[in-house]
Amino acid sequence: MSSWNDSVHFCTWVGVTCNHSTKRVLNLNLPDQNLAGSLPPSIGNLSYLTSINLGSNSFRGEIPQEIGRLQSLHVLNLSHNSFSGKIPTNLSQCTQLKTLEFRYNELTGSIPKQLSSLLKLKRLVLYTNNLTGTIPSWIGNFSSLRLLDFAANNFQGSIPNALGRLTRLQEFAFEGNKLSGIIPASIYNISSIYLFGVSSNQLHGELPTNLGLTLPNLKEFVCSDNQFTGIIPVSLSNASRLQVIDFATNGLTGTIPGENLGTLRSLVTLNLNHNRLGSGKAGDLNFLKFLANCTSLEWLSLSRNQFGGELPVSMSNLSTTLRNLFLGTNLIHGSIPLGIGNLVNLALVGMDNNYFSGSVPEEIGRLQKLNELYLDGNTFSGPIPSSLGNMTSLTKLFLEENRFLGNIPPSLGDCHNLLLLNLSVNNLTGSIPKEIFGLSSLSISLTMSDNQLTGPLPSEVGLLVHLVELDLSRNNLSAEIPTSLGSCIMLVRLQLEGNEFQGIIPQSFESLRSLEEIDLSSNNLSGQIPEFLSKFRFLRHLNLSYNNFEGKMPEEGIFSNATGLSILGDANLCGGSLKLHLHACPNIKPHSSRGLLARKVVISVACALAIVIGMSCFIVTRSMLKRPRSIYVSSRSYKDWKAGVSYSELVQSTDGFSTENLIGSGSFGSVYKGVVPGDGTLVAVKVLNLQQQGASKSFMDECKALRSVRHRNLLKIITACSSIDNQGQDFKSLVFEYMVNGSLEMWLHPRNDEHTQSKRLSLVQRLNIVINVASALDYLHHHCETSIVHCDMKPNNVLLDEDMVAHVGDFGLARFLLEASNDPAQSQTISTGLKGSIGYIPPEYGMGGQVSILGDVYSFGILLLEMFTGRRPTDDMFKDGLSIHQFTAMAMPDHAMDIVDPLLLVECDDADVDGSPIQARRLVECSVSVMQIGLSCSATSPSERMLMGAVVNKLKTIRDSYLNLRGRG
Repeated sequence: MSSWNDSVHFCTWVGVTCNHSTKRVLNLNLPDQNLAGSLPPSIGNLSYLTSINLGSNSFRGEIPQEIGRLQSLHVLNLSHNSFSGKIPTNLSQCTQLKTLEFRYNELTGSIPKQLSSLLKLKRLVLYTNNLTGTIPSWIGNFSSLRLLDFAANNFQGSIPNALGRLTRLQEFAFEGNKLSGIIPASIYNISSIYLFGVSSNQLHGELPTNLGLTLPNLKEFVCSDNQFTGIIPVSLSNASRLQVIDFATNGLTGTIPGENLGTLRSLVTLNLNHNRLGSGKAGDLNFLKFLANCTSLEWLSLSRNQFGGELPVSMSNLSTTLRNLFLGTNLIHGSIPLGIGNLVNLALVGMDNNYFSGSVPEEIGRLQKLNELYLDGNTFSGPIPSSLGNMTSLTKLFLEENRFLGNIPPSLGDCHNLLLLNLSVNNLTGSIPKEIFGLSSLSISLTMSDNQLTGPLPSEVGLLVHLVELDLSRNNLSAEIPTSLGSCIMLVRLQLEGNEFQGIIPQSFESLRSLEEIDLSSNNLSGQIPEFLSKFRFLRHLNLSYNNFEGKMPEEGIFSNATGLSILGDANLCGGSLKLHLHACPNIKPHSSRGLLARKVVISVACALAIVIGMSCFIVTRSMLKRPRSIYVSSRSYKDWKAGVSYSELVQSTDGFSTENLIGSGSFGSVYKGVVPGDGTLVAVKVLNLQQQGASKSFMDECKALRSVRHRNLLKIITACSSIDNQGQDFKSLVFEYMVNGSLEMWLHPRNDEHTQSKRLSLVQRLNIVINVASALDYLHHHCETSIVHCDMKPNNVLLDEDMVAHVGDFGLARFLLEASNDPAQSQTISTGLKGSIGYIPPEYGMGGQVSILGDVYSFGILLLEMFTGRRPTDDMFKDGLSIHQFTAMAMPDHAMDIVDPLLLVECDDADVDGSPIQARRLVECSVSVMQIGLSCSATSPSERMLMGAVVNKLKTIRDSYLNLRGRG
């Protein structure tokens, strides 16, 4: 698309429509065509154009002013691109425009007043840009307007009263701006509106009492996250097609007009969360019996209000389509009705922070599709129902702060998907069932504090190898702390205080190097405090108070920090840091001839050792004099490291490149987790194995590549080190930001399949990750001064930070493209040959083809198929000519369900996407759409592959469409 004119040859192009007699171009319909670059000003020469649709491509730059020459234009759709800059003022000359759509771009500035001339507009869509300013009142002159969507921008000020003149308007969408003031009454009188969205603004005022009468065609009314007050209009019942009512997070008061809302047979979502509804008295929830007539209801949220009284038995008559029931943080008392078991499709139940009492009925076990159950913060009593073990889909169970009695039911061990279990602050007795510790899925938290549990801590606790938090504090647990607890290497928080544990701190705790908090206070522990605790790099709080520890205190690490350490009541400790103010450790004096003999033996041995040590020091000192740099203890900060780092500092930060800090190994070296001594910042240290052929070149290539790139989805390099090690050998290392969630490989294929539940990526997470990776590759291919080919795109080289944002790393094989061709996809490279990892290498490389950006596209396509099928391209099943590409292609589209990653189907079954059957189907449809992109990217012929800019736009469209449906459903 380098030039535009009215030549007849345009008429032969796909997507181009011409007038048969004049041969003039009339329409450009080119959505989803992988087009990239800027939109040339010469488009203004196509003076007979009536329609332009360039949506879902990779255009960037500003929209040219010359487009204003197209005075016959009826449709201009540039959505889902990366256009920036301001909306061109010359569009004012396109007075025949009926559709103007710029959604999902990066446009800035205000809406130009010159556009007031576009009086024939029917669709004006500016959704998701960075537009500012106020909403022009002259839009009220667009009398033919049907769709007005300004959502997800930064508009300020009030909504103009003049918009009330848009009497044909059907969609009124202003969500996600900074609008304030009162919605003009005239807008509520536009009877044709069926979608009314003003959520996430700063609007106030009362909703009109005749709302349902003046807006009878409403399907969705969404005004959440504002400051509306007053009552819920009774007249809503007149809008009989209503599907979504979302009044969450406002200041509404009064009662719920249940008898009226119960007539809305199409109602899917009723969200009244976080208002001031209800009186706190009996009868507040009687309206629920009327909602039983809403046979499509899936989402009911009444939490964070002032509803009082008991939960009526009639709630068991609500539709079985109900998936989410939120009643938390109200004033509800009484028991849970037995009929709750009728709502068999519930996926989430929140009854927390109320005044519920009595026993939880065993019938609750019928809710076998339940994912999350919140009963915490009530006054439930009696035993915990054993029927909870029937909820095999349960991932989170909160029962804390109640009055549950008796033993913990062993049947909870049947909840094999449980990630979090909280039973704290109850009156539970007996021993902890071993079955609980058999739940290998437990990874977030296991909390049983403040009960009356007795007996030893079972050795099976060591099976919880993925657990992050274990809190058994303030019980009556006894015996020794089991050594098997040292197997729980993912622990960050360990609280065992307030029990009767005896013996020493197990040596096996040396493996718990991820710990940040340890509390062993108020037990009967004894012996010396282990020196290894001083080596725990992440330890911030250590409480050993009120035990029987004795002997010399360690001095390093946490023991040098008086604010993070507590040793109150341990009178037999001595020495340590001066900040602790402990008495000095006494010298051992002989009291007998036997002691004197022992002392002589010790002195003799000590003398011999001194001679050996002296000789060693002499040798070491002499060798160190020959080295260019000395080993020293550094306290420089992360900021200082950016200017350069020494070999000795890297040794110190990685604990001597210890195996405990080894993150992974590759073809050219190993990666270690390190800690910057000066401020505790985590880093990843890549040490090159210079004995490996090509490692030194890989180091130089990676330095060169990383020196010239800056992008949020590329792994950030901090510094590099090229020096000599302790043996006088060459040493080369790169230091990167540390990614706490490891590599994508770890999440897709955990080493122990038994624990896949703890490393399960949701659909939205997968979509975000592939968009991040595609954005990084698009930047490397098209937005660097010289295009860069990564050459080794695979899950191991995709790293995830604490927010699960993906960063592409490992540029050891990267290649810069020469400026030898106008087509960067076909440019020659510095070197050719087989580049990449088996399974991800494009077929043309194996046949001696040139390295190109389309090779990266192929590798990305394979990665994408791997993410959504759950199978490696090197799986044993792929043999005899069958590849992951062919495997996927053969299943599409009729048997796509058979190949989708089973963990995504689990998400579908678990209703992790709000529970709607429509949304569940959308989850599968979304996965299929992504796999089709993967097939296109991994086509055998490079010319058939998509460019990464188009991939980014398509993936964003799929994700945003899915999220829109999920949010509005």
